[in-house]
Amino acid sequence: MSKIGDLQEVVREFGPHLHDAPYDGWRADREIERMVPTHCPYCGMQCGLYLLVERGRVVGLEPRYDFPVNEGRLCPKGVTAYLQVHHPDRLLHPLIKRDGKFVRASWDEALDLVVARFREIQAKHGKDALAVYSGSSLTTEKTYLMGKFARVALGTRYVDYNGRLCMVSAAAANLKAFGVDRGSANPWSDIPLAEVLLIAGANCAETFPILNKFLWQQRDNGGRWIIVDPRQTPTARQGDVHLQLRPGTDVALANALLHVIVEEGLIDHDFIANHTVGWDEVRSTVARYTPQVAAEITGVPAERIVAAARLYGRARTAMVFHARGIEHHSHGVNNALAYINLVLATGKIGAPGRGYGTITGQGNGQGGREHGQKADQLPGQRSISNPEHRRAICAVWGISEEELPPAGVSVVEMFERMRRGEIRGLLSICNNVMVSLPDTNTVRRTLEELDFYVCIDFFMSESARYADVVLPGTAWSEDEGVTTNGEGRVIKINRANDPPGEARHDWWIVCEIARRLGRGKYFPFQSSRDIFEEIRLASRGGNADYYGMTWEKIEQNDGIFWPCPTPDHPGTPRLFEDHIFYHPDGRARFHAVEYEPPAETPDEEFPLILTTGRVVYQYLSGNQTRRIKFLVDQCPEPYVEIHPETARRLGIQDGERVRVRSRRGEGIFPALITETIRPDTIFIPYHWPEPQAANLLTNPVLDPVSKIPEFKACAARIERLKGGALPLYGARRKGASQSEA
Repeated sequence: MSKIGDLQEVVREFGPHLHDAPYDGWRADREIERMVPTHCPYCGMQCGLYLLVERGRVVGLEPRYDFPVNEGRLCPKGVTAYLQVHHPDRLLHPLIKRDGKFVRASWDEALDLVVARFREIQAKHGKDALAVYSGSSLTTEKTYLMGKFARVALGTRYVDYNGRLCMVSAAAANLKAFGVDRGSANPWSDIPLAEVLLIAGANCAETFPILNKFLWQQRDNGGRWIIVDPRQTPTARQGDVHLQLRPGTDVALANALLHVIVEEGLIDHDFIANHTVGWDEVRSTVARYTPQVAAEITGVPAERIVAAARLYGRARTAMVFHARGIEHHSHGVNNALAYINLVLATGKIGAPGRGYGTITGQGNGQGGREHGQKADQLPGQRSISNPEHRRAICAVWGISEEELPPAGVSVVEMFERMRRGEIRGLLSICNNVMVSLPDTNTVRRTLEELDFYVCIDFFMSESARYADVVLPGTAWSEDEGVTTNGEGRVIKINRANDPPGEARHDWWIVCEIARRLGRGKYFPFQSSRDIFEEIRLASRGGNADYYGMTWEKIEQNDGIFWPCPTPDHPGTPRLFEDHIFYHPDGRARFHAVEYEPPAETPDEEFPLILTTGRVVYQYLSGNQTRRIKFLVDQCPEPYVEIHPETARRLGIQDGERVRVRSRRGEGIFPALITETIRPDTIFIPYHWPEPQAANLLTNPVLDPVSKIPEFKACAARIERLKGGALPLYGARRKGASQSEA
């Protein structure tokens, strides 16, 4: 996190060495023509920055102090984000695979082939034989377009997005409890106003570094933290109470916290009576989850559970945040609902410093699921199964209600249908399934067996290598549009440079395929602004109502919080400030949830719990960050965290390469022996492809509601390799202590 002077020093030191691009990085004598205000392409903070442009090329960046989310701060990924733009790995021409090898093709040749094969597959196997898999690091205009393209141009029910691997458990819980899905009910500027923060399954220090600005402001105000995490992460080490639970036992822990709060009379009776439904069943359920019962299940001492419950329950103001650590489970929705019960029982929601939220992983994780590319949703966060919602969108799109397909299925279920031959072709954009989906071995076989696979990307990802056609799209600096950050703030991405070579705007590629399919009248867009104007109409009256926004209004106000239903509406930073929720009766819903163990628990053959997660120097599947030398130098490969007690029992030395096995696969990783992990648990970061992909090991079992895979808990074992120990990339990750890695 750098001020402008520090940032320039970093760029001067590392810029010329970060990549092999045909320009020389930062120079003091640069003649900068333009400073383009925009936002970082990575996480849901969407930090403000300026891109520096010289002779049409992005040559550097500087922070923006005028954007209230980051106020000039940037993490290591943000500082180096511009280096992806002109990277030598950029895809510059359409590619067609012939005899197992990619060859350069013209746009006409490539698009004609795509259209011919799509028509052939649908003529032979039906419209639902094609699927679309999109992403949430795209602008909202593109995410809207992908949902419309699947349903209107292809006529298929099968469309989903990679947020399915991220926030959908929280989204489903929000819809159940509040009737609306927004990642944070409060702006992040409320965080410093809270006396207590309860952060569950979120290592903000590494996955959301700039959020620490608000966390430390809260700390400076005398605030205290409760951290729930199986690892003693950098975030957990800063907390006042660390509840280091076994992976997958969150419901038992949250129920026990509420048990103590009830027993000690810390609930808000008036709020419960006037604004909620379902409390009696929850109270009856949590009565069985004493701290002693929860201690047996979670491994957290009972007295620590009591201390945490008192700290949260007695606080006048408090906020609860959670992330993938509690959501990547076969019971992820119930995990989130259990924490929401805490919030509702104490009435700590709606007011400044009294709130709830989930921490969004992807840059447009919120906007990416609001406007129609999610399998069961239509624009405006409408349900595709609701007849009234279907009629509203069909009227905007100009199609009959009979033409609009029904709900599809999640991406993991789509891949199951591909394996069964029900889906024969795939169009993907902004994802990398060979790194991000669980059970990589099965994913690979599925891609190999597809009749036809088209990938739109700006780098050749591990997944794109299996495609029949690769179409070169745009990096984030080469187009404009909006994204929605993790607090529900819609912000504007601005164009700084033209696409290189023959690369084309993603929206142009999709619209051109639609035109060649004979559906061009439904895709008349000549710019991304045209798409945004249709989003305004399509979202009007929905939960995620953008109708009152314009690009100019968004930029003039440092972003607009949705809903914003009319042109004179200022937006809605606090979603429930009036304590009116989005269910028809205006009341929030309690949900009684029982603890159920993960789908796979340790046994004699696989005695350890494997959990996965992220590191600060890499982003999601790594398709962008693994190309930037500075970031790679800091963390060049994944590792397996092992507790010293477990390492001694197995005879493993620090830095020794070991084999980790599960029922689905295996990988070889350097051992990082650290006391920050539980003795019964191991941890592997997931940003790398095979043969070191964490998802070679993970369990593809799904939450029954959200259909999210269980990335955070599966049974595993560690085996020593013959030949002795090998060093852990120069002993340790550069600049990291044993406990920081």
